Amino acid sequence: MAARLKVLSVFKALHRTRMAVFKDDSRALTAARLKINEEFRKNKNETSEENIEKMIKMGSDVEVVLRETVLQMEHVEENKLLLRPRESLLLENVPYCDQPRKKS
Repeated sequence: MAARLKVLSVFKALHRTRMAVFKDDSRALTAARLKINEEFRKNKNETSEENIEKMIKMGSDVEVVLRETVLQMEHVEENKLLLRPRESLLLENVPYCDQPRKKS
């Protein structure tokens, strides 16, 4: 029963991440939804606890990769793209410094 809850949790997390990552892109949203559902449906009869744990881990890893590395871009002109980063991907802009800071 615990594995079933973990599987459902990963399934929901993937769909929530899909909604955030591909926001306002109906084609990508549909393709991601179909792929997620297809992969879960393909493995729904798996009974091996070891394989289920591996698949849960893979699903969690995929969710992290989607959330942390996928950027949305939109064609605005023939040779121009508009980058639409999510708030979670924006990092503090800290300049690079060759010399270490002195401790006070």
